[in-house]
Formats: sequence, C-alpha cells, structure tokens
Amino acid sequence: MAGRVIALSCWAFGVWMLLTWTLTLEQVLAGVAVAIVVAVALAPLGEVAGPWRLLTPRRLAATGALLVLAARRIVLANLRLSWLIWNPRRPLRSGMVIVATSQRSEGDLTAVGLITSLIVDNQLVDLDRRGGQLQYHAVEVPEGGPEQARQAINGPVEDLLAAFHGRRQADG
Repeated sequence: MAGRVIALSCWAFGVWMLLTWTLTLEQVLAGVAVAIVVAVALAPLGEVAGPWRLLTPRRLAATGALLVLAARRIVLANLRLSWLIWNPRRPLRSGMVIVATSQRSEGDLTAVGLITSLIVDNQLVDLDRRGGQLQYHAVEVPEGGPEQARQAINGPVEDLLAAFHGRRQADG
C-alpha cells in the first residue's frame, strides 16, 4: 500500500506541476500536500506503475522517440492544415477511416487514441475492441488501402508503444 501511495503521489505531483506551471515554494508545498491527499484517496483502487519505471533505458528511449514523433507529426499536420485552409483551390478529401490496431490493453489503446488525436489530421471517433479497429475522422483521407491508412495514422505510434513494452510489433 505504501508503494502505491508513493507512486500515486509522484504522478499527482507531476500533474500538479504541469497544470500550475509555477515554481514557487508555496506552489510546490501545496502540490505536495494535494498529491499526498489524492494518493491516499486513490491507493485502495488498485496497482499503480511508478514513474521511475520510465527511467529504464528501453522505456526512456521509446518515450523520447514517441515524443519526437508526436511533436514532428503535430507540426507537419498543422502546416498541412494551414496549407489546405489558405489554398482554397485544393479539394478537401475529408472522411471517415477505419484502421486496424494491434493494441489490446486499455492503457495502450488510450495512448494511441490520445496521441494520434493530438495530430490535427485525424481525430479518434470510435473503437471496436473485438474487431481490433479504430475509426478516425480524417481531414484528408490517406491514399491507398487499409495498411497504408494504418501506417499514415496509428502505425508509427503503435510501433513505438511496442518498443516501450519491449515487444515486437505484430502486424496490425
């Protein structure tokens, strides 16, 4: 139980610092207090992965690669969207796209959905867990078939998640 409280306190304090974005003594002390209260309240709900697990070399490298990939894709998607808006002669090919996913755990599905939806090209709309499919609204529908759509939308994120967990990516 103490391990859960410590892990939850670390996560809650990290969220506090991200939300407040202030580094004063009072703010840090308030964050510590709130984090401990939240951790004690949530600890009975179940196991928690400690943030220190991110510091293993494999996970650290995969997390860094995932951050770089997401940042690069966000910037490129925003530039593409700006081009589409500023160039009215280009026809917009928006629509719904269904892509396969190899992710099964709730955490991995959530990560794929959130990270791919940060990229303005595609927004996750629906999930079919049994069928292993994600449905996206695409600003511009990718060319090609289902595998090309998967590689354009969620494939790179899923590959890095597989590296994070230390497993080979199964074909989607």
